[in-house]
Amino acid sequence: MGLVRHVVCAMSGGVDSSVAALILKRRGYKVTGVFMRNWDSLDERGVCTTERDCEDAYRVCQILDISFHQVSYVKEYWHNVFSYLLKEYEKGRTPNPDILCNKHIKFNLFHKYAVNTLGADAVATGHYARTSQEDEEVFQQSSSPPPTTLFRDRFEIPNPVKLYQGADLVKDQTFFLSQISQHALRRTVFPLAGLTKDFVKKMAAEAGFHHVLKKKESMGICFIGERNFESFILEYLEPKPGNFVSIEDGTVMGRHKGWFTLTLGQRARIGGQRDAWFVVDKDVVTGDVFVAPTTSHPALFCDTVRTDCFHWISVDPPLELARTQMLECHFRFIHQMPLVPCTVTLNADGSVWVSLSRPVRALTPGQFAVLYRGDECLGSGKIVQLGPSEYTLQRARERTVASAQQKEQPTPEPAS
Repeated sequence: MGLVRHVVCAMSGGVDSSVAALILKRRGYKVTGVFMRNWDSLDERGVCTTERDCEDAYRVCQILDISFHQVSYVKEYWHNVFSYLLKEYEKGRTPNPDILCNKHIKFNLFHKYAVNTLGADAVATGHYARTSQEDEEVFQQSSSPPPTTLFRDRFEIPNPVKLYQGADLVKDQTFFLSQISQHALRRTVFPLAGLTKDFVKKMAAEAGFHHVLKKKESMGICFIGERNFESFILEYLEPKPGNFVSIEDGTVMGRHKGWFTLTLGQRARIGGQRDAWFVVDKDVVTGDVFVAPTTSHPALFCDTVRTDCFHWISVDPPLELARTQMLECHFRFIHQMPLVPCTVTLNADGSVWVSLSRPVRALTPGQFAVLYRGDECLGSGKIVQLGPSEYTLQRARERTVASAQQKEQPTPEPAS
């Protein structure tokens, strides 16, 4: 009889991770379920959802007859994710906690705990994604730590593991995995890779996981849940009232409680205004939030972004980009938004410029530019700068035309 492989499965108390554990058990692995406790406060109905989720995960492990553990990362989540979120909001950006949580908590601290403390041969999650590795290749990986030097030996990772979209493109979660390390990815399996959400629900029902099937799909801030965002963020940041200002003529339209309660593209609730206005820009120095009168205003559309140092899943940028500094691929900055063709330019500091084939609405600093080539997720970089909006370009063209017309006007003859 061969060696039984040990897989540690991250259990959230939801249907996806429950079925992931079920699949692993059916494949004959020794499975350990682990529930991560990352946020302990009550929700707005006074319910501690963490306790309920933990109980649901434990019940699944009982049904499957596998061992169950809890691990707390409340302190680490606060320092590595939530504190960072607050700083980003104060800077006028809109961060993505789900991507950050996967990077810092699930595929870093939890991954190390599973391998180093629980002795896992591999780690599994309920994400809808797949990799270029077969299971046996995953189990053959050594547990050596990733290199700490800036540059690595090119022979060190001869065949980097690639991250691909799952079979269910509607549920595909590679967007949220776009910042995880190659080191973690090499020791990770995604049991739901080839399944659809409907089939996963069917498997859960047949396995008797009725208590998790009744639960609503998890939404809102990662590990924190659905909240009234303005009320929630004002529990942690002091209100900094400012003006809503019309982008078109500078008219003060009303007041807000802080620029960090608002993000680009959202409808601005302005007292006394019957018509809808939408956030198009923020000035963290003056506190002004600029608004426009329509949801499709040209001030909301832009076709160029620059990221910080880009995180490539395969560690190195694609060979084509490294050779020519340009790459044709696809872009999204919101999960499930249609992919947009783009051209990527590599900068000397590792950041990239992304030029889109068409202007996109509400591109937002702080969000992540995630790149795809075919069904491969190449990685992501935080958006730190936007190119000029369509409104800015439109006004510049109008000024150029007006200036040219002035020059063409004949100079009046002097009176004799």
